[in-house]
Amino acid sequence: MTDERLIEAARSYREHAYVPYSHFAVGAAVLAADGRVFGGCNVENASYPLTNCAERTAIQKAVSEGARELCAIAVIADTDAPCAPCGACRQVIAEFGIERVVMANLNGAVRTVRAAELLPFAFSGRDL
Repeated sequence: MTDERLIEAARSYREHAYVPYSHFAVGAAVLAADGRVFGGCNVENASYPLTNCAERTAIQKAVSEGARELCAIAVIADTDAPCAPCGACRQVIAEFGIERVVMANLNGAVRTVRAAELLPFAFSGRDL
């Protein structure tokens, strides 16, 4: 799957974001090794720490459907620069070994990086 199609999937999931407090809608789409795509959006909560990011929603959705080999994730938001995952999402991306992270904004700016560039010293099972 091309990065462009993954971004478009993320864009469509962004439309479902539940953001009554921040009004900052984010969409994500994760590509499984078997070709399936799982999407997610951010879901806010009045108790802010209970908010779930789009990236983690998409990854959890993939895992809950049996996908364990995840190879790419796209994230998109209405930002000036391509939207980067937060620290918590970076750790979850590292947990599942997602190598390619495609960051985009609504204006068409795109930046693709390796997950290790986003979180070079990720905590892993090897650290336990």
